[in-house]
Amino acid sequence: MSRNKQRTAAATDATAATTAPATPAAPATLSYVTPTEFVELPSRGKFYPSDHPLHNKEVIEMRFMTAKDEDILTSPALLRNGLAIDRLIENLIVETNVNANDLLLGDKNAVILAARISGYGEQYNVNVTCPNCEASIEHQFDLSEIPHQNGTIPEDDNEDVYLTPEGTFVAKLPKSQFSVEFKLLTGQDEEYLEKVALKTKKLNLPEASATNLLKRLVVSVNDVNVTSEINNFIDNMPAQDARFLRACVVTVTPNVDMTQEVDCSSCGTLSEMAVPFTSEFFWPN
Repeated sequence: MSRNKQRTAAATDATAATTAPATPAAPATLSYVTPTEFVELPSRGKFYPSDHPLHNKEVIEMRFMTAKDEDILTSPALLRNGLAIDRLIENLIVETNVNANDLLLGDKNAVILAARISGYGEQYNVNVTCPNCEASIEHQFDLSEIPHQNGTIPEDDNEDVYLTPEGTFVAKLPKSQFSVEFKLLTGQDEEYLEKVALKTKKLNLPEASATNLLKRLVVSVNDVNVTSEINNFIDNMPAQDARFLRACVVTVTPNVDMTQEVDCSSCGTLSEMAVPFTSEFFWPN
């Protein structure tokens, strides 16, 4: 082949190379992983039975709230049955074998609080009623300032109250000298007591919230665990014993302190008020 022909062939090949269609670029992909956080449990896991997934666990891993999670809070069926918050909690907790209703009430409150902060921030603006002048005022609660109350675990040498390996407590009553084993309140217990209180109100029956609480918490009396016998004892126990037992429950119960000081713009009174769990808690303006 002549040199001219070689040059022509080379030029043709170069032109073909430069005009060949480019390979299409791969489409862009969008990858996003919802962040998680570890939320401290007021109970530190110390009051769950040994077979519970949170036994001796001080923290629980939770996802941040997402737009899809908001659908749970607007579901008419879940709202009507009072299940929206529980379903939300179970959706956010990373560990799949944790049931929201089985959480100790203080731990459940801590999880709800963490969900609200991750979803909408620490500031909560809501209208409250002044207990002094009854004026409706707008107040901003700082949810980051809500402290945990871990509950007081009795000393090992305390003969009046002690913690069992299964997370229950045994108290020796001062008057009757009976030994009463009791558990801590769970979300399920709270729902049950609310239903009992509502039924009592509808039937116009005498208020019995204090004894109903003890009936729900007491596991056994002098190792007797028959419900009817326990309830009969609680109804008829000496007032001194009842007061002692209620004080024991308050002392050992872990929770979050939902009270903050509110300064009334109308009358100037400074009052301690509980952070209200209204619809605005998860739907701020």
